[in-house]
Amino acid sequence: MISTLLVLLTSTLRSSTPLILCALGGVFSERAGVVNIALEGMMLTGAWAASFFTLATGNVYIGILGAILASVIMAGLHALASVIWTADQTVSGVAINLLASGFTEFMAVKVWGTSQSPSANTAPAIFGISLFVYVAFAMVFIVHFFLYHTAWGLRLRSVGENPWAAETMGINVISMKIQGVLLSGVMAGIAGAAFSVGLLSRFTVNMTSGRGYIALAAMIFGRWNPIGSMLACLLFGLSEGLATLFQIWQLPVPSQFLLMTPYVITMLALAGFVGRATAPAADGVPYVKSR
Repeated sequence: MISTLLVLLTSTLRSSTPLILCALGGVFSERAGVVNIALEGMMLTGAWAASFFTLATGNVYIGILGAILASVIMAGLHALASVIWTADQTVSGVAINLLASGFTEFMAVKVWGTSQSPSANTAPAIFGISLFVYVAFAMVFIVHFFLYHTAWGLRLRSVGENPWAAETMGINVISMKIQGVLLSGVMAGIAGAAFSVGLLSRFTVNMTSGRGYIALAAMIFGRWNPIGSMLACLLFGLSEGLATLFQIWQLPVPSQFLLMTPYVITMLALAGFVGRATAPAADGVPYVKSR
């Protein structure tokens, strides 16, 4: 029983870590009033860049920095389209995801000649647990502190609730929205690195497999709150952990059904909860500076 619980706990932590980091990115963006379904593409780009720079330099920390930079570039494109040009934020997010999928697949084949990278150096582990796990849980409380206990966090949240009122208070709404989106890129980049050099040791085409969308669902389920998002991510991570455990037990259930478990739970959670969740009032509303 103890061995089973340890397997389940380890699997849950491994599965939850990228989700938590990515969901925190979503909190930054959507608290600033910008819908961000581009988290999937940002995380995938970060995963590729982490492997690329780690293999190129032999240094996993440079790989992580490369992942952050690549993801922030994608976030910048989303900010440009949705904040500066006031394009539809959902359409912009879909475009970023398609761009990331095509770009990373092209670059993987171009650089490594195949759909996956060679094995890369992994980030250090403490007590057998990847450093990314500790970073993810620490970031939950750091993000919570900055959002709810600093003047910067108050300005960011005010922009997501009523940007025109925030404008009258002298807040640079455009700047705050861009900061929120770019910070989502930072977090999604770390999440991508957690996949490719932290947990799996290599990049594989489309390796995120929709987890950016699961992170977005967890953020909604967690009411756009860092701690709530973490708890929701742990729930989804637990479902993946159970699927892994069922495979180890060799239950007479097709493996495809077990792999579907996290996505089914995501749909059920959203179907039963999203209607009662209250997003920031100006989330998704294009902002045009008043005259």
